[in-house]
Order: sequence, then structure tokens, then C-alpha cells
Amino acid sequence: MGSVQIVTTIVAAAITAVAVWLAVRAVMKMVAVIRLGQPDPARFTDWATRTKTMLAETAGHTRMLRWSLVGAAHWFVMVGFIVLSLLVLEAYFEVVSPTGGLPLIGSWAVYGLVTEALGVFGIASILVLIAIRVRNRPTRPGGRSRFTGSTMWQGYFVEAVILGVLVMGFLIRGFKVATDHFEYPVWATPLSHAVGGLLPDWEAGVSIAAVIKIAISMAWLIVISLNVTMGVAWHRFLAFPNIFFKRNPGRPGSGLGALRPMTSNGELLDFEEADPEKDQFGVAQVEQFTWKGLLDFSTCTECGRCQSQCPAWNTGKPLSPKLLVLSLRDHAYAKAPYLLAGGGKDLTGAEKAADGQLAHVDALALAEAEKPLIGGVEESGVIDPDVLWSCTTCGACVEQCPVDIEHVDHIVDMRRYQMLIESSFPSEAGVMLRNLENKGNPWGAPQNTREDWTKGLDFEVPRVGEVDDFEYLFWVGCAGAFEDRAKKTTRAVATLLHEAGVSFAILGEGETCSGDPARRIGNEFVFQMLAQQNVETLNEAFDGREKSQRKIVATCPHCFNTLGNEYGQLGGEFEVVHHTQLLAHLVATGALTPVQPIDGGVTYHDPCYLGRHNRVFAPPREVLGTAVQGEVTEMPRNSERSFCCGAGGARMWMEEKIGKRINVDRVEEAMSTGAATVAVGCPFCSTMLNDGVNGKGAGEQVEVVDVASVLLRSVRPEQPQADQKSDERVAG
Repeated sequence: MGSVQIVTTIVAAAITAVAVWLAVRAVMKMVAVIRLGQPDPARFTDWATRTKTMLAETAGHTRMLRWSLVGAAHWFVMVGFIVLSLLVLEAYFEVVSPTGGLPLIGSWAVYGLVTEALGVFGIASILVLIAIRVRNRPTRPGGRSRFTGSTMWQGYFVEAVILGVLVMGFLIRGFKVATDHFEYPVWATPLSHAVGGLLPDWEAGVSIAAVIKIAISMAWLIVISLNVTMGVAWHRFLAFPNIFFKRNPGRPGSGLGALRPMTSNGELLDFEEADPEKDQFGVAQVEQFTWKGLLDFSTCTECGRCQSQCPAWNTGKPLSPKLLVLSLRDHAYAKAPYLLAGGGKDLTGAEKAADGQLAHVDALALAEAEKPLIGGVEESGVIDPDVLWSCTTCGACVEQCPVDIEHVDHIVDMRRYQMLIESSFPSEAGVMLRNLENKGNPWGAPQNTREDWTKGLDFEVPRVGEVDDFEYLFWVGCAGAFEDRAKKTTRAVATLLHEAGVSFAILGEGETCSGDPARRIGNEFVFQMLAQQNVETLNEAFDGREKSQRKIVATCPHCFNTLGNEYGQLGGEFEVVHHTQLLAHLVATGALTPVQPIDGGVTYHDPCYLGRHNRVFAPPREVLGTAVQGEVTEMPRNSERSFCCGAGGARMWMEEKIGKRINVDRVEEAMSTGAATVAVGCPFCSTMLNDGVNGKGAGEQVEVVDVASVLLRSVRPEQPQADQKSDERVAG
């Protein structure tokens, strides 16, 4: 060992020792903070599915590859980071001796080929990612780049480190080639041999390049260890457990569909026995999130894909799912010293710590502990109320997150506390909630008018109780029963089912609101009241039938989602289909035959709770494909990236006071296709898009209509006139 190797060995050992010590300390801190969260035993089920899903999403990059170029570049960087870590290990042998290398595989040509290829693609990929970050950087205050609010220096730092490590790897190999100490043939390592041809015969260069490579790597570890909230780096390690412990490992889009039910200390909350002084109602303090929630916050990569897809953010609202998560993350770690010292408030608001117990806690942590999670009129909190109530629960953030953060669950948990304990929510939503409690529907319509939509039909609509052998229970929903535009869809579906010979029945006055708007706004109590009533009614209607025979068809995706995904939590197990799914089946089997294609150009708007939340993308398009002339024109944002209409999350009943109206943004996109008809599969979407079209004065040029109505016009061309007459009879 020469003098150069002695120095490089000492430097490598010293910086590695410091980095490892800091890293161990950082990991212990992160684990301690995450363990502050509430229990969540449901995350420890079905280990096989969780493992399979985690490997598929990480190794297969199933989410990132949706973004094509950036996904492919990220895959090479990720794989390079894992595999080329062996080259960092090899550098420790090279600082000791210029001829050093890894035992066993160090001279294997295949190993040389694989690492050479990953090094080449890694450099190309990291340059692509740097270019993308620079191109999308926020250029002005208040800009709307997906990187707005991200800690840009951290991203540039991580990317520069990766580039530096990869370049130093080729320099090490180049010096080995120049000094004739390289084991691999030219065919396996062509770039290394090319670099070696440009370098001098300098043996010490191997060890010096190796120690620089180690120094760069350990500097990265030191920096991230001193910044435990540096998600752009820590996600390399945290993404694996975060994906593994996702809420629904067996379905795409964990955190979509059903909401996470209310729990207290890891157990389902029973409203009949719950006590606000003993049981947790929603989330009022950051430590009241589950440990998985705190892991979510820690894992955020700050990539901004959620932000780029969020309808609130894209229309000038203060909500960014990314910034919300970052605010919760920073607050959790800033408050952690206080919590880890035994501090915290119990459910009555009293301090848990004994006198003097918090004397050594940093003043900044104590100040952070005094911040309310949600700000009020008189004091600012971690999350502004306008941020909390801007969410439409459309799920675009959850759908796009590459590390499976469950934004919607966290937002609704905070809403639950504000609603149930603080009674702090947008005032205009109060009317809707009172109507739900008193009338069983958001509009406050009399219950005895639920069947008025049947007037004027040329056939009898059977009721449950009057017939027992029906195949489908037709869940009409509140909109379908009371809202004028939605009634047309209800009649169209009933007519098509009758035309196809499908036996069905309705509950009529026995039906009440599914509870979706109450649950999404955070009023779990009203949801439970409505849902339990419906479950009891439905179980009675299906008495004696197996689950496969307990079929429900719904025209509202919110009802479809609630009945199919959430009523099981309350003992209601049903096979629920959306009307577009059933209609697509009836057309495919020949039970319905379109005879006159609709002309004039059609585009389709994917409802969030049908498409993104429940993965129903093809059936509505299949129906339209048989009923319209030519192809359906897709909007730029469609399918899983469809843009929200603005009505979800109970926003249907809250005024949009900030920024551009979401429905107007979506209508402009629909109109840009040149289509004369905008087909929808949701009564909320119908209302919002109709309002948007009329607001732009385009009501004469563009029609918003349900998929069922489009099909009916094709199956029974005379139906529009008949439907108009029935409207007049109902109005009369």
C-alpha cells in the first residue's frame, strides 16, 4: 500500500464512519416519529399480495411508466442506484489498492457488462431528469408548475450526486484500463475502454477517483441524514414499505373507492357507544394520524404529479395535495421532540406531560406543538381551512402518486374532526346536511315524490314487495329521483331495461340517500345513520338470496361506489353495477340493438367515482361506440387522468368562491374537441357540465346528456319525443 492509498483509505474510512453514524441516528428518529401514529392493524393482512404488489410497482415501475420518458429514465436511475451500489462497495477495495475489486464477481465479464450498461443508461437518464426538472421549474411566484412548492435545491443536489457517482465510476474504470489493471474485455465495457484511452498511465488515479466517489456518496448520506424531511432522497428507501402497507394491495389505486372508516386506537368506531372524551373522532393533531399516515408524509418525493392533476390546484384554489402532505410532514417532525418527550394533548385537550417533563424540549418544538392542525379565523394553523374544503375527493392525487400516498383519506379524516367536534365547515353545506337528516335527500324534497319520475312511462315500473323474482334492484338515487335532468336518465335506463326484457324493481319511497355527500364532507354520523337504514332495507329486499343474486344497478357513480365498496363495512354485501356496465352487456349480448346511430360528434367525460375510483372506463365507451356515428372523440384528459367536474366531496353543495370554476375548465376542454354532444355517466357531472355549458352561452351548440339517453335515442329513435311528453306530464 503506497502513501496515496494510505491517505485515501483513511479519508474513506473517516467519512464513511461519520455518514453511517448520522444515517443510523436519522433512521432511528424517523422510526420514532412514524411510531407516534395511531395503530392500523388492517395493514398487516395478506402478506403475499402485498409483497407481489410492492415488487410489481417498484421493479415494474407500473405507475411511473405511465409518464413514458420520465418513467423509463427513472427506472434506469432506480435500478442503477440499487445495482451500482456494488460499485460503491468496490471503491472501498480500490482506495486500498489500484488493482482491487469485488471478490467472486469482480472479474466476471457479465457483471462488467451489466454495470457498464446501467452506467451508460444511468447517465443518460439522470441528464433527462435534470432537464425535465429545469424545464418545469417554477419561474415566478404563484406559478403553477408541478414543482411549485418543492424544495428545488434538494432535487438538484440528489441528481448532481447521482451524476457525479456515475461519472466517477467510469473514471475509475478508465484509470484501470490505462494502467492495465482492468479485468473486463472491450465488448463488455466499451465506454470504460474508450475513457481509458484518453487517460494517462497514473496508478494513483484509481484510488483518488475511488475516494472521490466514496466522498460524493457519503456526502449525500450525510446531507439526507441531517435532513430527515428530504423526501426526494428518503423515498428511495421508504417507497418500499409505503407501497407494501398500502390500504388495498389487491386493487389499482389504493386509497380510492371506499374511504378508510373511522377508527380510534386502531379499532372501528362504534357511534352507539363512542365518547368524544375517550374516543378519537377524526384527526385534530398530527399524531392522531395512523403510523401509515406519518409514513405517507415521510415518503413524499415532492415530484408534484398529484399537484399537476389536482382540479383545485389547476383552477387557482389553495389546495395542492403535495403541499398539504409536505406541511403535515414538516409539522410532524418539528413537533416530534415535544411528542417524544411525553408531550401531547389528550382528547379533552389537557396536557399529558407532567410538570417539568418538557423543560428540556426545544422552544421551536413547543411553539410547533401549539399550532392547531386546521387554522381558524383568529389563528393560522398547519392547514388552512380553504385548503381542506377545496378538495373534491376526485382521487387524481392518489391515482398519480408513484409511492401510493393516500391523500383523500387524510383530508377526510381532518374534515371529520372539523365537522363532528368543531362544527366548523362551509356554511352553505349546512342546508344539505339538515336535508339529509330530516328528508333523507340533499335537496330536501318530500319523500313521497321519489317515484314521480315513473309518471308518463308507457310501462309499469315494479316495486320491491310487489314482485319477488326481479333480477336487478334499480337504485334510483336522490338525483335520479328529484333532479330534473337526472330524471331523464332514470327514465332512459328504466326504458332500456324494459326494452331488453330485464326484470327489475325499485324501492320507491323505501330508498333514502346513500350517504356519500355526508361521508365525503366528514359527517360520518349522518352517513352511518343513512347507510344502516339502507342496508337494513336492502337486506330485507334480498332476503334469502346469495350475494351473487343480490344485484343492484345504479345510475349515480357515488351511489355505485358507496353501495358496492362501503356498505360491506356495515353488513351490506351486494353485487353492484353501474348502468353503463349493464347496458354494455345488454348491447353485446343482443338484448338491445341500436338501429339509428347518433350523428354530430360525441365526447365522453369520465366521472371520477366511476372511472378513477372504480376503474370502469370501457363500458361507457362501448355503449357509445355502438350508438354514435363515427368514433368518440377523447378529451386530452381522459380515463384515469380525467378532470373532475367539481361536484365530488360534497362540493356539489358548496359554493366555489376561489379561482376559476372547475366545471367551466372541464367544459372548455370538452368544447375544444368540437363535439356537439358531451356524454356523461353521472348525474352530478351532468348538472355541473350543463351549468358550465350554459354559463358560456353554448347551450344551443353543445348538449350534455347521459350515455343511457344517447343509447335510447339509437335504440328507439322515437323516444326523445315521448320523453318530452312525459316531462310535460310530470311537470303538469
